[in-house]
Amino acid sequence: MLSVRLICVGKLKESFYRAACAEYEKRLKGYCKLEIVELAEQRLPERPSQAQIDAALAKEADAVRAKLPQGGAVIAMCIEGEEMSSEQLARTLGGWMGGGVSHVSVLIGGSFGLAQALKREARLRLSMSPMTFPHHLARVMVLEQLYRALNIAAGGKYHK
Repeated sequence: MLSVRLICVGKLKESFYRAACAEYEKRLKGYCKLEIVELAEQRLPERPSQAQIDAALAKEADAVRAKLPQGGAVIAMCIEGEEMSSEQLARTLGGWMGGGVSHVSVLIGGSFGLAQALKREARLRLSMSPMTFPHHLARVMVLEQLYRALNIAAGGKYHK
């Protein structure tokens, strides 16, 4: 069974996001071994300079790297990433599994996203849309798309 580690910078505070995530965590149990890792977002002043943002992103990237399992595939969620349909994501994950990948880590950055170096290190840079979403909502969307893609790959009926 595929192991998926969702590494998120920032914690979910709102109960409605937590409830939505819990629903998809429950659904995903039949398709993968899911682990969600929450990392602290670096504190920044109200109007940070680009240098302060870059330094914070570098610290967050170090914390993310410390949670990445050896030898797994990494997907970095970022607006400049590749857009895929649910079917394409299912084929991508299926191809990786067929090629021997047993662990996938999905990275969701905090308010300022992910460090450029971390995005370059990812096997796949994936975008949900050219629109910008709150990172808390992105977590729900990623979990739903993982569920949908793994359901498609298993021949399930969730995707219509």
